[in-house]
Amino acid sequence: MTEERRRSTPTPEQLRIWRGFVETSATLRDRLGAQLQNSSSLSSGDYQVLLALSEADGHRARSSELAALIDWERSRLSHHLGRMEKRGLVRRVPCVDGVHGVDVLLTDEGAEAFRAANVPHLRAIRDLFVEALSPEQLAAVDDITAALRRHLDG
Repeated sequence: MTEERRRSTPTPEQLRIWRGFVETSATLRDRLGAQLQNSSSLSSGDYQVLLALSEADGHRARSSELAALIDWERSRLSHHLGRMEKRGLVRRVPCVDGVHGVDVLLTDEGAEAFRAANVPHLRAIRDLFVEALSPEQLAAVDDITAALRRHLDG
């Protein structure tokens, strides 16, 4: 085993790389969120919920399944859905199978808000992320992301 592998803490160089990754990811997320809010009045959270519902069968999902899909705590989702419901973007109804629980439905207003936000948001992703990287760098990001997911899921 190499000396680097035996260390219990990251090296200064590894910490520099880690910090750059974390700070750059946060800046990218913040800028994309601000662009989304400015162009559509949707928050990043709104967009996540609307995206998941737009891809769900019948544009509806059980609340607990939706929370798992977007990796949110159920209480966080419940509070956020309340705000979205007041704006007419979603509706909560009892589950169709009669079992205790709530289905979240994408409303026509929510679908329209998502459609209107989608193109400007995708352009911002292209402008802020894709165009900053060469095709080789994009492939490397894909490889790195896959390796991290395997490590975290393993």
